[in-house]
Amino acid sequence: MSGRLLRLVCTAATAGALLAPLPAAAAPDPGGTRLTTDAPSPAATDGPTAPGPEGESAAAPGNRSVAELLTELQELYRKAEQATETYNATAERLKRGRAEVTRLDGELARARLTLRDSKGAAGRLARQQYQGSSGLSPYLRLLLAHDPQQALDQGHVIGQVARERAETLGRVSGDAKKAAELARKARKALDDQVALADRQEKDREGVQRGLRDVEALLAALTPGQLTALAEFERRGVDREQRKLVTSGALSTVRRPSGQGDRAIDYALRQLGKDYEWGAEGPETYDCSGLTSKAWEHAGVPIPRTSEEQWARLRHIPLTELRPGDLVVYFPEATHVALYLGEGKVVQAPRTGEQVMISPMAIHPILGAVRPDPAA
Repeated sequence: MSGRLLRLVCTAATAGALLAPLPAAAAPDPGGTRLTTDAPSPAATDGPTAPGPEGESAAAPGNRSVAELLTELQELYRKAEQATETYNATAERLKRGRAEVTRLDGELARARLTLRDSKGAAGRLARQQYQGSSGLSPYLRLLLAHDPQQALDQGHVIGQVARERAETLGRVSGDAKKAAELARKARKALDDQVALADRQEKDREGVQRGLRDVEALLAALTPGQLTALAEFERRGVDREQRKLVTSGALSTVRRPSGQGDRAIDYALRQLGKDYEWGAEGPETYDCSGLTSKAWEHAGVPIPRTSEEQWARLRHIPLTELRPGDLVVYFPEATHVALYLGEGKVVQAPRTGEQVMISPMAIHPILGAVRPDPAA
């Protein structure tokens, strides 16, 4: 967070207006785990306007209502978080790519040593065969020999050496092909690593651009407008949380698994630590950095990004939700939190905030996944 944005948020705090979490989700669809949102449309022109500290209308620049302003801010944060998860995915691919380059380099070095040894053995056998060969056919050597048995034994040895040489040459050919293939794979892996590094830099610029857009919008607001915005947002979260809790969509009281309990314990010990995009601890976290590290601490490695957590972990209906499960938000699965029970989650929210306990209905809910389905 820049110093300017930090000062804005601090100003809002002195007015009692620290920005709350993003707008809430609507009540769940009884037919499944996916939830929809009834947040105001960005195209709306006559949404409600919350009063400012002195009761005046807190319209945003350009005479936009608080509802319209909140929708715009929500969309900016959402785009920034989506860019963050894209950056995280690229960073994970780059990490795996670097490990693959290291592995292939090691294999290639071993293959080249094996090829060198095979070539040395082939050379030794060639010299032995040359030294034991008279240039005569085996039949003539047998006729001219003073000791026919010795000639037969010598011919057998020479034949054995020839067979060994043929086998060795076959191994040399195979080792050479293997070394060439490994060299090709290593070059491709290195090229992929360079391309991913370039992609990561572009992803980084995308995140920073999104955060600059958020900062620019916040910088245009007065403390009174920030207060009105935070209050409007808080009321929206409270309203959607009531809908969620009273809808019957959540499970009854369930106990976490042993691993889920350890994941919760880890996440709760991170309360108060700053959000930082791309971070996975131990001092700062983004949303999926917190959930992945919590479950890694519990002994269950899970994918790094919220999109991969949604794509690869077992989906469960909200009626079966238990503490330790992950709640995934937005249609693109760009935010994730750890379920605590009783309609609460622990999450790393967004830039400028800290790891906190929040109502489950902080965003439109996509669904839930379970990292330890066998527990």
